[in-house]
Amino acid sequence: MRILLINANTSDFVTQKVASAAREVVSPGTEVVAVTGEFGANVIATRTELAIANHACLDLLAKHAEGCDAAVIAVSYDVALWAAREMLDIPVIGITEAALLTACQLGTRIGVVMFGPRVLPVYQELAASYGFASRIAGWRGVDTSAPYAAGNQDEADRLAIAAANSLVEQEGCEVVVLAGAVMAGVPQRLQAQVPVPVIEGVSCAMLQAESLVRLNPIKPRVGSLAALPARAQVGLSDALAARFKDAP
Repeated sequence: MRILLINANTSDFVTQKVASAAREVVSPGTEVVAVTGEFGANVIATRTELAIANHACLDLLAKHAEGCDAAVIAVSYDVALWAAREMLDIPVIGITEAALLTACQLGTRIGVVMFGPRVLPVYQELAASYGFASRIAGWRGVDTSAPYAAGNQDEADRLAIAAANSLVEQEGCEVVVLAGAVMAGVPQRLQAQVPVPVIEGVSCAMLQAESLVRLNPIKPRVGSLAALPARAQVGLSDALAARFKDAP
């Protein structure tokens, strides 16, 4: 099995971190192919950068999905997720949707920790679009960039632990989601200091990707996720434009 791991920002540090965590959880024999965005922000932190990342993500998928059995979008805003599901005929998993789906099976009251309070409304809108708003009992936006630089992990861990425990104590959360691809592999370090399950999206998404490949669902033939129609495009990369030219 071959799973494409997409980092639609331009940080090689984040790509290497998520790829390492992904390879830790997949089954023996599953290959993880990790790629980094070719344009856009180093770390996505605004709505405008998020819009740019939607294009960057589709461009990466168009260039690298051939020969892969599934794709995981390792950006916690789940950029271009439904467009990717329309464009490709393989399962595509977003890490935040995957984490929230998993959290729903672990507790009735979900808490979410993310880094950067500016984007809190974006995460709330995303969760609501998936139908999870009523299951999320609390949010914490931690104002630090510590997780995104090598050597700052102790500070990031300390802040994440404090935020997670605050959700447990003040909102009664029964499971905590660490939002952000850069949190891949972090729950194992924090779990002993938080009394409820702590999860993150990359691990959840990789395991769901393997399950969906084994389930072997068909590509929808009707509806909004049916194959792209053949349509002329201008100014796109050759690989992305070909997704329209090669459409049935």
